[in-house]
Amino acid sequence: MAELLLELLSEEIPARMQGRATDDLQRLVTARLAAQRIGHGAVRAWSTPRRLTLVIEGVADAQPDRAEERRGPRVGAPEQALAGFLSANNADRGSLIERDTPKGRFWFLDVYEAGRPTIEVLPELIAGAMTDLPWPKSMRWGSHQIRWVRPLRSILCLFGGAVVPVRFGHLTAGNTTQGHRFLAPEFVQVHDFAGYAAALDKAYVVLDPAERRRRIAADAATLAADLGLMLRADEGLLEEVAGLVEWPTVLAGRIDDAFMDVPAEVLVSAMRTHQRYFVAEDSHGRLAPVFVLVSNLNPDDGGAAIIHGNERVLRARLADAKFFWDTDRQTRLDARLGRLGDILFQAKLGTVAEKASRIAALARQLAAYIPDADPALAERAGLLAKADLVTGMVGEFPEIQGIMGSYYATHDGEPKAVAQAIASHYAPAGPSDQIPTGPVAIAVALADKLDTLAGFFAIDEKPTGSKDPYALRRAALGILRILIETGVRLPLKPAITAAAEGYRPLLGTIDTARLHDELMGFFADRLKVLMRDRGVRHDLIAAVLAGGDDDVVRLLARVRALQSFLDGEDGANLLAAYRRASNIVRIEEKKDGTTYGGAVDADLLVEPEEVSLHGALVGARAEIATALAGEDDERAMTALAGIRAPVDAFFDRVTVNCEMAERRRNRLHLLSQIRAALEAVADFSKIEG
Repeated sequence: MAELLLELLSEEIPARMQGRATDDLQRLVTARLAAQRIGHGAVRAWSTPRRLTLVIEGVADAQPDRAEERRGPRVGAPEQALAGFLSANNADRGSLIERDTPKGRFWFLDVYEAGRPTIEVLPELIAGAMTDLPWPKSMRWGSHQIRWVRPLRSILCLFGGAVVPVRFGHLTAGNTTQGHRFLAPEFVQVHDFAGYAAALDKAYVVLDPAERRRRIAADAATLAADLGLMLRADEGLLEEVAGLVEWPTVLAGRIDDAFMDVPAEVLVSAMRTHQRYFVAEDSHGRLAPVFVLVSNLNPDDGGAAIIHGNERVLRARLADAKFFWDTDRQTRLDARLGRLGDILFQAKLGTVAEKASRIAALARQLAAYIPDADPALAERAGLLAKADLVTGMVGEFPEIQGIMGSYYATHDGEPKAVAQAIASHYAPAGPSDQIPTGPVAIAVALADKLDTLAGFFAIDEKPTGSKDPYALRRAALGILRILIETGVRLPLKPAITAAAEGYRPLLGTIDTARLHDELMGFFADRLKVLMRDRGVRHDLIAAVLAGGDDDVVRLLARVRALQSFLDGEDGANLLAAYRRASNIVRIEEKKDGTTYGGAVDADLLVEPEEVSLHGALVGARAEIATALAGEDDERAMTALAGIRAPVDAFFDRVTVNCEMAERRRNRLHLLSQIRAALEAVADFSKIEG
């Protein structure tokens, strides 16, 4: 047993790729060891901006020997078959042995293969893993033929302290590594992982990304606290910054007071998105004129030069932002609408100006379904929602589009509801993002997303597989989240029709029926995904959707009531009775070449159990219809539960296929009434289990 140590040293690896690459390297190497029958112990892997490191403990010194009995052709088989077997196994006829088997007498070949020393297997094994490492993007460099995410500089590979001569392109593995690029660039020799880790620590490299994250978070929090401030939590930035440095040093700089009247979102965007700075807040949660940066150096001046340099860079960026802020406010948003005509939304779907007009018209219509939503304000907000795309600020900081439109709308004196709708009409941008809550904002957000979905589906540009270049899945999920979390009762089919009508001047004829089918199916799939994490069964969603309901709020209420009903004894038994009745009716219909679903003749009901069932079904169907019309799903389920006992008694004591043809037909009609009663609530044939 020995230790395998592998380090791949390269130019800077993008932070977002490091974690995945570490996992992939570990997976590929261990899978190949298993394929070579080489056992091993614990596996650990780490990444820094410049290196991937893998250490595997307790790797077997050699493959185990292998003895195998290979069965060949049957004795007496044609010579060609025997020759093929010998050729495939590189054997001669003298090595064959006849053996009896339960299937007859066959030729056998006993094969013995001595295990190879692991160090002989490793070079090809590791080079293969490196070749197969799936980088999202890779490159060639110089005249070399190999590909890597960035130019690969060296390979360190040791097995039990001995160098494994891995060859990968122009590189051959050795026993040296390099420390921090600037603080300790010298190559050092290592013999095992303990020595490797110690050498890196001495050479200003924190190998473990979790340790780098911990140090950054702790030092930044301490630094902010020393200034009487708090650090705004930002796990995404912490993860990214930890992937940018090998030796993190946390420093704090100041924002010039002259820029503090620029909207906070602009300051945060300039610091976080463009410079990777952490944001500090005062005790009231207000943005503080301080930023926290993480350097990859170990400054001997306390970081003064680094801070000064970063303050200068930030000052230049914020000077641009302040200029845009002051300049943009000199032109009203509605005066910018004409310029939206210069921006293409999609080649077949027109310009952004046309989209803005469609959103405005659609938002006005949707406002009718949203309590307290003012149609005129919804139309105004929809028209202005995209106007900030032609401002200087959004041109420089595109990540805050919408938000800047809100600021400019407020400056122009637009109503507060309009400004709020502009700010949040892109929301929700992801599963954890907040949804718009104001009535006007809801109308505009729904209109924007419905317009996008209707347009792209109308021109048959739908997501395929994992590809969704226009983020249509996100748009559909956003609509569903808004409807579910606000309780807005919007029938989707009329809304889709209204959205499609907006494209008629551009597209001419639109197949609305196809659009309904495809988009409702698209929403149904997204709804199942969305509700799966909330414990709602996908088959029940499909069962209720089969009824054609397009009101998401009502649909989910019925799904939850149905789920509760089926979890009980009455529901489970009725589901079984539904299947039994459906099977009997289906079989008899096929046999008789007819359908059974007509009215039941009460005069032909002779057995007390069928009389009772008929009465129960008549009463239950009326009760269910009334309950569903009043959206009282609990009452509908209670009515369903009421037929369980008569159904059970019918199946226990009544023979459906009796000798009298009229009575048999009447009983089949009665069975079909059971199916009809349950299908008034949902399509029970789609329920699993």
